[in-house]
Amino acid sequence: MMIAIELKAFIKDYWDTISGKPKSPQLLRQFMKDEELIGHIMAFETPFPSYELIAEEYICEKDKVSVIGRTLGTHKGDFMGFLPTGKSIDLPFSVIYQIKDDMIVKSWLFFDSMELMRQLGISSQN
Repeated sequence: MMIAIELKAFIKDYWDTISGKPKSPQLLRQFMKDEELIGHIMAFETPFPSYELIAEEYICEKDKVSVIGRTLGTHKGDFMGFLPTGKSIDLPFSVIYQIKDDMIVKSWLFFDSMELMRQLGISSQN
């Protein structure tokens, strides 16, 4: 089992590898077995290509790493039926990763979808 400092280093390496760069399922599978997370990442990579991840805080306990951070990107592709707006997003979120055998095996992602829509100008609550 990895200790907290190793867990944090693993997640930092993972974020450094994908942040601001094109993401592919093959690249993601170097770090994870969590197909649900891979699907989520790919669903955001299309409308926000090469989006960035900014970590603000890490919390490590047992086999989990929690990250509070932000994602930065520009809406350049279809997103849930909405054509590209060209608008930039700065979306706060948190994620918890469960790590086993040097791989992310499960994750829990939390973000405010209404805030995302507001930033894109496609929410009635602008």
